[in-house]
Amino acid sequence: MANAISQITPQILKYSDYSIQNDKIDPELYTKYEVKRGLRDINGKGVLTGLTEISKIKSYTIEDGDMIPCEGKLSYRGVDVEEIVKGFITEKRFGFEETTFLLLFGALPNQEELEEFKNVLAEYRTLPTSFVRDIIMKAPSSDMMNTLARSVLTLYSYDDKANDTSIPNVLRQCLQLISLFPLLSVYGYQAYNHYEKGQSLFIHSPIPELSTAENILHLLRPDSQYTELEARILDVALVLHAEHGGGNNSTFTTRVVTSSGTDTYSTMAAALGSLKGPKHGGANIKVMQMFEDMKQTIKDWKDEEEVKRYLKALLNKEIFDKAGLIYGMGHAVYSISDPRAKVFKSFVQSLSEEKNMHDEFALYSLVERLAPEVIAEERKIYKGVSANVDFYSGFVYHMLGLPEELYTPIFAISRISGWSAHRLEELINAGKIIRPAYKSVGHKQPYIPLFERT
Repeated sequence: MANAISQITPQILKYSDYSIQNDKIDPELYTKYEVKRGLRDINGKGVLTGLTEISKIKSYTIEDGDMIPCEGKLSYRGVDVEEIVKGFITEKRFGFEETTFLLLFGALPNQEELEEFKNVLAEYRTLPTSFVRDIIMKAPSSDMMNTLARSVLTLYSYDDKANDTSIPNVLRQCLQLISLFPLLSVYGYQAYNHYEKGQSLFIHSPIPELSTAENILHLLRPDSQYTELEARILDVALVLHAEHGGGNNSTFTTRVVTSSGTDTYSTMAAALGSLKGPKHGGANIKVMQMFEDMKQTIKDWKDEEEVKRYLKALLNKEIFDKAGLIYGMGHAVYSISDPRAKVFKSFVQSLSEEKNMHDEFALYSLVERLAPEVIAEERKIYKGVSANVDFYSGFVYHMLGLPEELYTPIFAISRISGWSAHRLEELINAGKIIRPAYKSVGHKQPYIPLFERT
């Protein structure tokens, strides 16, 4: 029997019709008033709304006044992400912790600073007494992002200085949340898996000397076992997702909400709500679901013509979710290449060999090559299209045996490092509350007394 609170009544349907009829805006008005929808122009270039030193994205060069697309580049505090990954992989270290230090404080830590910072994170990786029992276990949800957001908002009640927006206090709160996100996410999933799906309940305590990536696998798996390659690839995923400029939706949300002067817990909950959306952090789930449908539909995964027919059918809204999208392809900023996808791909291949999933990797590679051609044939586009980081991240999580319910929370576990850096930067350079303009195009109408209304 359907839950009464979830039922859509005839009255709600009627009110929905009112909304649709009265809220529809003529698309031509956006052109008439030069409104840059999504704060982007027709070429995909974002409207300049702020300044940041935290990260830089490069997707084009300027030649004779023209924008020329180039290979995508991403740097954290001026350090190329590809160099960061190459560095800690070569030195056989986990990189997420030092990447978080870099984002927060503007420089890579030396060995002593890194050890101290890792110890600080380990000390904060403890939830309040009975929090798991009283908060996480009492109301399990099928959506871990909602569980995570609820847990974050509840932590407000345990903080005696919750409303203090001084830099030392906000930094303390951010470091605690960075440390706790893996626990809140995994424990939320374990509660859901037990109470809603009837599986055995496993609640492991974090191990202080383990990295964030290792702790995620330790907390999640019943036997706490994982290979070195699994942990290192998950660590790379966390590094690549940690930050992506102030203009991405969840980070912009962080800065907008921070500018109002509110507390850290409310700010991070708002960012989580943004990241949850399938057009943002939830995109890798759609990629995985699309490929599962593709594998069921396509008889020969190596047949290029058959794969192209499937991709064309996707764009023409004939199959899968009929949304007209090839998920994982294209990005608001990058055109020729997403540097995160490039870094990821080499590790994906190694993991596919360990997991004996060569054929699946070959299919992903084929779609990555064919999709831009198909999109160019079927769509009028203003810039190039390439695979984005979500294209491969879902496949990685699938090979790691991670449940789909945790795909987006893992993104959040990583991105809170960037959110924290942007919250601090916004507070340190505090100015006016962020308030962009919206032009009213509604029609004037007179007030009519109640009994004269038809």
